[in-house]
Amino acid sequence: MRNANRIDAALKKLYVAFHENQLHPECCNQCAVGNILDNTDSWKHLSDHHGSVELNYIGNVHQSIGRKFNGYSPLELLKIEATFLKACGYTLPLHHKNKKPENPTDKEVLFYGLCAVVKFLCELDNIPDALEDYTKLFEYEEQKKELVAVA
Repeated sequence: MRNANRIDAALKKLYVAFHENQLHPECCNQCAVGNILDNTDSWKHLSDHHGSVELNYIGNVHQSIGRKFNGYSPLELLKIEATFLKACGYTLPLHHKNKKPENPTDKEVLFYGLCAVVKFLCELDNIPDALEDYTKLFEYEEQKKELVAVA
């Protein structure tokens, strides 16, 4: 079930956030799902803990009535965020005592998180061979080399 609109829109938003340094795993507005949902944090009310894949009462109500947020169900949103956070190096759910990356906004940390999200989004929409094409959007090493050459 390919849903080109939702994956394309999600990837465009993540692309912009990544390249404009507007991606932060610990901020509900600037994390993967926050960016997919237009930098809103209303999705955080679907679960009791950031990074959890368990819907709370509100999340279950929205899930049971078939509510979609920019094309994604509440459970899909929680799974997207959990995938992103795990790949960034967090122990879930987010808690100040749990393991987290030393620098959560490091491009390499975010790159690994986004690659995992792209893979998961492709799986959700049954897009088998697009992972490599989509992850090329987030390459950043070339930008560093170009900046050094100019300086």
